[in-house]
Amino acid sequence: MSSPAPVFAWTDAFKLGYERMDETHRDFVLKVNALLVAEDASLLARLDDFVAHAEAHFGEEAQWMTATDFPAAQCHIDEHDAVMKSVLEVRGRLAAQPDAKYFAITRSLAQELMRWFPGHADYLDSALSHWMVKRVYGGAPIVFRRS
Repeated sequence: MSSPAPVFAWTDAFKLGYERMDETHRDFVLKVNALLVAEDASLLARLDDFVAHAEAHFGEEAQWMTATDFPAAQCHIDEHDAVMKSVLEVRGRLAAQPDAKYFAITRSLAQELMRWFPGHADYLDSALSHWMVKRVYGGAPIVFRRS
């Protein structure tokens, strides 16, 4: 049996130039895609995978921001917290009542994560990437993208 074609796929347009962040973002895209293509029977497990990823992902970025006195840290952290609040609420409801209604709500959440990510990366994460590259390497990020 072959895997379903990705609904949400990594593209070089998402690259920001701080490799550790780009690696984490690739994984974010994979986890969201797994939610989008999951069968009902595995949807909760895929959501649990996403929760574990997002907690580590958002925690790592918060740690970078705190350790380096990133100026827009609170705004960035607040946005992550809002996303996690929604994700955990949906996760709790799906776990309590795994039926068609909550399968649809979970897929709607995944669609929203797919819609949210590019804007978040373009604005909040790109500023953090630039900040981190400047701190680590002393210059601006250089990003090579395939057309």
